[in-house]
Amino acid sequence: MPEVKQKPQLHASWIDHSAKEIVKTLQKEGFLTYLVGGCVRDLLAGIHPKDFDIATYAEPSQIRRKVYGAYIIGKRFRLVLVKRGDQQFEVATFRRESKPEDFEEGEEPTSVDNFFGTPEQDALRRDFTINALFYDPIKNELVDYAEGMKDIQARVMRTIGDPTTRIIEDPIRSLRAIRLSQKLNFRIEESFRTAIQANAGELARSVLPRRREEYLKILRLAEPNRAFLEMFDLGLLHTVLPSLIPVMEDPDRREILLQYLKRVPDFVADPSQTVELYTPLVLGFLHATQNLSGSENLLDQLIRIELGMFKAEQTLILAALDLTKALPDPDLFLRKGLRRREAFLRQEGFDLTLKIIHFEKSLPTDVFWFWQKQMEDN
Repeated sequence: MPEVKQKPQLHASWIDHSAKEIVKTLQKEGFLTYLVGGCVRDLLAGIHPKDFDIATYAEPSQIRRKVYGAYIIGKRFRLVLVKRGDQQFEVATFRRESKPEDFEEGEEPTSVDNFFGTPEQDALRRDFTINALFYDPIKNELVDYAEGMKDIQARVMRTIGDPTTRIIEDPIRSLRAIRLSQKLNFRIEESFRTAIQANAGELARSVLPRRREEYLKILRLAEPNRAFLEMFDLGLLHTVLPSLIPVMEDPDRREILLQYLKRVPDFVADPSQTVELYTPLVLGFLHATQNLSGSENLLDQLIRIELGMFKAEQTLILAALDLTKALPDPDLFLRKGLRRREAFLRQEGFDLTLKIIHFEKSLPTDVFWFWQKQMEDN
């Protein structure tokens, strides 16, 4: 595809000053350098980027020498992290797909390539057209090898190359497409959508830690309920979260779960806290599976096997839920001795219990504020 350069309309004030300075430093040293990927996509879509990634002709050792606060990470896929205060910026050398001749005879080719290339090769190895845009913040110049700007303007998600091939290469792309389409309010292009549905079973080949990462990002969306419904419609839940299927197939139970998922942003004060993200999903699942045969086994399977929740996360959420049963009658608490009352309030998960009660409005207001005051005074 030909290179297309243009002057885009975007909020230049949204570009992180440190990221811009890193680009400027490498350009001054003679290395072609751009902002890349999600930050460019978000700027063009009118969303304030959270992270800024950088791509350059400079190799990792050159970046480390030319940019202060830079250090190399990774063995096979080497890239550079640059620290600026409490922020980190990822700086990668332009890469290309591997070729058979890159490997010794008898050596197994790998898709985790570490072969340096050109900006065009780097762009075309990415997953979606809207993620393949490069932006020079010094010249205010956009470089587009994959018609990504056209797709941003049309608000459409499209793969670079054949969608089936790209999904089989990395099945996580199906989850990413749904998440990004919901985040950006883009539609998934029809052939891509068909390929996601036809290859839903491929997600079984993906590793759980990567799926967990996507689930958490989905739960951080403004409306995670819409993403879960899309995952159900396209058959992805059947492969990776089958415990949700008895709920999603029943209209009444599905509505309960989706309402809890819709309210995730109301519950979560700090999106970096995974327990906060998971709790509304667990609550919704518990309410949606009431009187459903085998619901306890389904919950155990969901949190332990399918969502990839860590043991500490499971323990904290389940302890908090168990504590909710002990709070309706404050008189029982007041009859305890001082030490027993203090020990009760110090139980792991007590603050999460109060958060759950407030979220669900499951206790009378005066009782809730009784417990709130006990926590504050303890």
